[in-house]
Amino acid sequence: MAVSNGNGSNFFSSGLRQKVDQLMNILWAGGVNNPMDSIEQISYLLFVRLLSEKDETLAALDKKYARLFSGKWARFAWGNFVTLTGDELFDAIRSAIESLHELPNLSDTGKLLFSRATLKIYDRATLRAVVQGVHNLDLAPHSGHDFKGDMYEYLLSKLSASGTNGQFRTPRHIIDMIVALVDPKPSQRICDPACGTAGFLIAALTHILRQHTKPADLKRGLVDGSLLKPAQWRFLEEQAFTGYDNDANMVKIAILNLYLHQLERAHIEMRNPLTTGFGGVYPGKRYDVILANPPFSGRVQEESLLSDLNYKLNTRATELLFLKWFIDHLTPGGRGGVIVPNGVLFGSTNAPTKLRETLLTECDLQAVINLPSGVFKPYSGVGTAILIFEKGTPTKNVWFYDLTADGFSLDDKRTPIEANDIPDVLIKWPGRAEGVNSYRVPIEKIKEYDWSLAAGRYKPTTIEAANHDAPAEILAEVIKWESEIIRRGNALLSKIGNKK
Repeated sequence: MAVSNGNGSNFFSSGLRQKVDQLMNILWAGGVNNPMDSIEQISYLLFVRLLSEKDETLAALDKKYARLFSGKWARFAWGNFVTLTGDELFDAIRSAIESLHELPNLSDTGKLLFSRATLKIYDRATLRAVVQGVHNLDLAPHSGHDFKGDMYEYLLSKLSASGTNGQFRTPRHIIDMIVALVDPKPSQRICDPACGTAGFLIAALTHILRQHTKPADLKRGLVDGSLLKPAQWRFLEEQAFTGYDNDANMVKIAILNLYLHQLERAHIEMRNPLTTGFGGVYPGKRYDVILANPPFSGRVQEESLLSDLNYKLNTRATELLFLKWFIDHLTPGGRGGVIVPNGVLFGSTNAPTKLRETLLTECDLQAVINLPSGVFKPYSGVGTAILIFEKGTPTKNVWFYDLTADGFSLDDKRTPIEANDIPDVLIKWPGRAEGVNSYRVPIEKIKEYDWSLAAGRYKPTTIEAANHDAPAEILAEVIKWESEIIRRGNALLSKIGNKK
């Protein structure tokens, strides 16, 4: 398993960027105007192509291999679609997409991908152009780099509108910073209960591979995890990654995203963790690492909520319930790196106050990193913060960092700029160093303010000495002006008297 080093020049020089742009333009012109629908349709076709190619490769390597596309299913192999046109192509593709969830020996994730799948490309010429475009994508590794995952991540960047219930894509550089701060290990179970496109899970894999790649290979831009042991590889591929989401489209996108990053056996499930438990026992499952950017808005129906999750909290706010879920589902010593809206930090009502007390007494809240409000534009301008915490040890000190710039403008365009505090965060993090933007606050002081995590309440104030003249000089100047005022006043009165 190897991934690129995130250097965009390699991906862009591969030509895949231009071909993805072309596919999206073809779909737009052909009447598929919703980016989510376009990405969904490309995902179906891409998966069929990759599955067919894998089927051919395994059959060539092992004569006893039982093909997926055999018997009545042989007509759904990718090669059969490439030469078709018109209604014949439309009927064949539609039949494949709507039937593949029943394909024998297809993985559970593959079946979930095609669950209730439909073809939405109705224009026959557009469908043929998209099939040909997917067929002509060069997805073979080059110079040790596999760009399939990069290509799909670029495709997902085309999602330009917010989803429902406050869902929106988390910027990749923010995800990477959170993962670096949490520092997941190859033997840990990692979960994102609001996984969206699976960005956190893939970033966690990349981080682990990078930490276990030879330095010489890293210098060449190769991230292959070659220092991992076979048992660690098996664990990463089969048990390490779990994602939940209650949006069927997001689940399907996450499945293919993980598949293209060689995590086809990751556990992805359509589930609302706030309303659906595990086997009737709460919490039921626990994880070593939780990484998440849960929905910031919305209220869950009270009758749907897990009663144990909402015990003593008495709230329907998703941002509060998710944070409680994170705390409850971490193993002792488990680490969380999550994004929350500012209201969680300083809301004065009963629920947020109780939740902060729980967080600070049941966990070691190691950091509160305040993000600028433009980080999630154009989706949202809401103020947010990152919480980094470890389950099982009460908090003694909280490290606050006011991140004012993330390398991009804070308007809707989000264009690259030079100002960027993220490198400084990562440098200061190991020792929780204090500086212009960072400071430590003892738990005793936080408790005095009703468990508030409002950074402005604790930020040290700097008193600068005023640059002024000596008091004697100031007094002499005042007396001088006072004498001048008296002189001018007397002169004015004298003039008035003479006129009379």
